[in-house]
Amino acid sequence: MTDSRLVELTLFPEAAINNTLASLGPTLAWFAWPPLVCHFQAHVYLCQLCGIGNLTNLIWLDLGANDLTGSIPTTLGQLQKLQRLYIAGNRIQGSIPNDLCHLKNLGYLHLSSNKLSGSIPSCFGDLPALRELSLDSNVLAFNIPMSFWSLRDLLVLSLSSNFLTGNLPPEVGNMKSITTLDLSKNLISGYIPRRMGELQNLVNLSLSQNKLQGSIPVEFGDLLSLESMDLSQNNLSGTIPKSLEALIYLKHLNVSFNKLQGEIPNGGPFVNFTAESFIFNEALCGAPHFQVIACDKNNRTQSWKTKSFILKYILLPVGSTVTLVAFIVLWIRRRDNTEIPAPIDSLLPGAHEKISQQQLLYATNDFGEDNLIGKGSLGMVYKGVLSNGLTVAIKVFNLEFQGALRSFESECEVMQGICHRNLIRIITCCSNLDFKALVLEYMPKGSLDKWLYSHNYFLDLFQRLNIMIDVASALEYLHHDCSSLVVHCDLKPSNVLLDNNMVAHVADFGIARLLTETESMQQTKTLGTISYMAPEYGSDGIVSTKGDVYSYGILLMEVFARKKPMDEMFIGDVTLKTWVESLSSSVIEVVDANLLRREDEDLATKLSYLSSLMALALACIADSPEERINMKDVVVELKKIKIKLLM
Repeated sequence: MTDSRLVELTLFPEAAINNTLASLGPTLAWFAWPPLVCHFQAHVYLCQLCGIGNLTNLIWLDLGANDLTGSIPTTLGQLQKLQRLYIAGNRIQGSIPNDLCHLKNLGYLHLSSNKLSGSIPSCFGDLPALRELSLDSNVLAFNIPMSFWSLRDLLVLSLSSNFLTGNLPPEVGNMKSITTLDLSKNLISGYIPRRMGELQNLVNLSLSQNKLQGSIPVEFGDLLSLESMDLSQNNLSGTIPKSLEALIYLKHLNVSFNKLQGEIPNGGPFVNFTAESFIFNEALCGAPHFQVIACDKNNRTQSWKTKSFILKYILLPVGSTVTLVAFIVLWIRRRDNTEIPAPIDSLLPGAHEKISQQQLLYATNDFGEDNLIGKGSLGMVYKGVLSNGLTVAIKVFNLEFQGALRSFESECEVMQGICHRNLIRIITCCSNLDFKALVLEYMPKGSLDKWLYSHNYFLDLFQRLNIMIDVASALEYLHHDCSSLVVHCDLKPSNVLLDNNMVAHVADFGIARLLTETESMQQTKTLGTISYMAPEYGSDGIVSTKGDVYSYGILLMEVFARKKPMDEMFIGDVTLKTWVESLSSSVIEVVDANLLRREDEDLATKLSYLSSLMALALACIADSPEERINMKDVVVELKKIKIKLLM
C-alpha cells in the first residue's frame, strides 16, 4: 500500500458521488465497491464517477458486479499509481478509452461481462506491468492488436465471447510467460501458428468456436505444462498429432466438431479421455473406449484406392444425373409458383450432417418404451445413444397432429444463430417427408416440473433461486442480446431442464416467435399454456417480450410456493396471482412449507428475501404490459437477493 489510511466507503445517490470522491483526494489507496455495500435508489452511470481521477494514490479499484451503466470515464487515466482495475460484470457500453494506456503500473485489468464495443486499444501492448487482461463477454470486434503478442510477462489473456476477427500470427509465440490463453467464441480464422508450441508455461488453452482451419500443429506436443486444451467447433482437418502423448499433465482435451481423421493416439493422457472429446469428426479411428471404428492399418492404401474408384466412376456420374433431375424438378415447381422451403438442416447454427432415421432407431432401440423420457402434444422425446457414444435427447414430431410440422420448422428457425449456456442446444436433425426429429443435448436431471412435484425430489432455497436466475438469464439473452428478438411464448416448469450440475436450460421453442424490432409485436393465434399466458396473448394473440415476462412471474411464484397455477384450489376469481397478492403481507402462508421451519434461527431473514422474490414476481405480472419489469432488471434483482442470502 502506498498509503496506510484505508477508507470504508458508503456512497449515496448520484449527486453525492463526485463530491465524496473529490473530498477523499489522495488519502485513498484502496477502493472496493461491492454490490449491496453502496445504496442507490436508481441506476448509477459510471461517468458519474469522473471525480475518481482525484484519488491519485489509488492502487486498487474494484467496481465489479454492480449495475453500472454508461461508459468508462477517461479520468481513470489520471490514476498513475493504479495497479488493479476491476469493472467486470456491469452494463457498461461504448469503447475502451485509450486513456487507460497511461496506467503504466497497471498489472490487472478486468473489463469482462459488459457491453463494450469497438476495437481493443493497440496501446495495451505498451503496458509493461500487465499480468492479467480479461475482456471476455463483450461485443468487441476487429482484429486482436499485434502489440499484444509482445507482452512477454502477461500471464492471463481472456478475449472469449466477442466478435474478434483476423488470423493468429506467428508472433503469438513471443508470449513466453502466458499460462491462460482463451480466445474462444470469436470469429478468428486461418491456421493455428506452429510457434504456439513455444509457450512452455501455458496451462489452459481454448480456441473453440472459431473458424480455424488446417491441422493441429505437431509442435503442440512441446506444451509440457498444458492441463486443458479446447479446439472444438472449428474447421480443423488432418490427424491428431501423436506428439500430444507427451503432455503428461493434460487432463482435459476437446477436439470435437471438426473435420479430423485418422488414428486417435492412445498413449500418455489419451488413456483417460472419453469419446466425448472426439465426437462429430470426419473419419477418426482408434481404441474401443473412444467408440470409433478400429483402424485398419494393413488395408488403408487399398481402402483409399477403392474410395477413389467409387468417387470417380460411380458417385460423380450418379451425382450429375441427380443434379439434372433436381434442376428439372425445381424448374417445374417454380413454373407452377410452388414455394420450395429451405433445407431444415441449413437453418441450424453450425449444423452438422443430418442423421438418418435408421441411426435414430438404432440409438433408441427402435424408439422403445424404456427410452421414452417425455410426451408432448406434438410428439415424444426419447433418450438415445449415438454410434459415437454421445447421449442425446431425440424429439420426434407426430406429423399427424396439426401444427407439428410448423413446430419443427419454427424450432429450427429460432435456434439459428442463438447460443447461451441456459438454452437447450440442438445438435442436429432428421428431416424426411414423413419423419421429423430434433437431436438435442441430453439433460440428465430431467425437468423442473419433476423436481418440484415428484416424490423423493427436493430443491432447497438456493437451488430454486439459482434455477430462476438461469431461466431469467436465458430470457434476458433472448429479449435483449439477440440480433432478432426471440419470444419463447411457452415458459413453464416442464420446459426448464436441468443438467448434471443442476444448471437450468430453457427448452421447447416450437411456438417461439422472432421479432425484428425491439419490443415490436405481431398477431398470432398460436397459443401456449393457458395458466402461464399473459392476458393480451390469450385474448388477442399479441406476442411481445412482455408476455414472456408475465410467464416468468407466474413461474417464479410457482417455484417458491410449490403451487401449480392450475391447482384445484384456484377456481373462479381466485388465481395463483390473486392468492399471492392477498397474502403478500404474510409470506409464510404462501411459500413452500418445506423451505421454512418456524423454529429456524434465520426465519425472519429468509422471509424477508422470500417477500422480495414474491414482490418481484408481482412486478412481472402486472396486467398492463407497459407496467411490467424487463428481464434485465429481473436478473439484477435476483442476483442482489442471492448475494444477500450468501452474506
